[in-house]
Amino acid sequence: MTDSVPTVERDAADPRIPKRFPEPWASDWGQDGYGVWMAFRYQGIRHGFRWIMPGWFMMGSLDTEPERFDNEHQHEVLLTQGYWLAETACTQALWQAVMGKNPSRFKGDDRPVENVNWDDCQDFIEKLNAVIPGMDVGLPTEAQWEYACRAGTTTPFHFGETIGTDQANFDGNYPYNYGPKGEYREETVSVKTFPCNDWGLYEMHGNVWEWCADWYGPYPEEASVDPTGPDEGDGRVLRGGSWIGNGRNVRSAYRYRNAPDARNDDSGLRLARGQTAGPVTR
Repeated sequence: MTDSVPTVERDAADPRIPKRFPEPWASDWGQDGYGVWMAFRYQGIRHGFRWIMPGWFMMGSLDTEPERFDNEHQHEVLLTQGYWLAETACTQALWQAVMGKNPSRFKGDDRPVENVNWDDCQDFIEKLNAVIPGMDVGLPTEAQWEYACRAGTTTPFHFGETIGTDQANFDGNYPYNYGPKGEYREETVSVKTFPCNDWGLYEMHGNVWEWCADWYGPYPEEASVDPTGPDEGDGRVLRGGSWIGNGRNVRSAYRYRNAPDARNDDSGLRLARGQTAGPVTR
């Protein structure tokens, strides 16, 4: 497809396709077996997004889920608006193009950027939005992240009840729920190394932690609508697990937090667009 095709106002009642598609800044777009997608290019670097339809899901984990934590209280969440989520973690090539430097320990254009803290991510997002007007990307909320990771599943992983190192990058010496041991790569791998989930999203389990917009806090006891986390806190949420973590920590429901100024060689980000997040404070 080419960018000569005009933007079309779609039927807002059909959540399968966003009302405005494609966006003026999109370099290419389309629809496949995973849904609607759209991408942009900056200095020759292409980065794709997947359309995530609005809907509801059970966030957190059942009391019967093996190796769960107490902070994963399961509750119903309704997301009233669709949003775009990057199909991969932000690559080092894109970060380098925008920021002019690459802080990552494990170098590789197609590997996820790491060794970035939450504050670094805000600087990157601000610069990216400045060079591509109208794109208005940010970080996903914690609820948006888990909803997209699950892609309609209710199991510990979007792959099912268990996971192996042929499906995700984590420390295979410590498998989930007494599963067989696997490989420990001791470093990140390139994005799109492993199969995507049913919504076309890659490496939602393992490789690098992904910063979310929310402050960390306890889940509500009751159902919630478009949650954005507490108004303040001492740690920002990270999701997904990483190359250095065990199988327990790459579950869909697992929650991690760190100080906004903390940098680690297993923490990166995944861009989102169209989220209904509340005010962000530094």
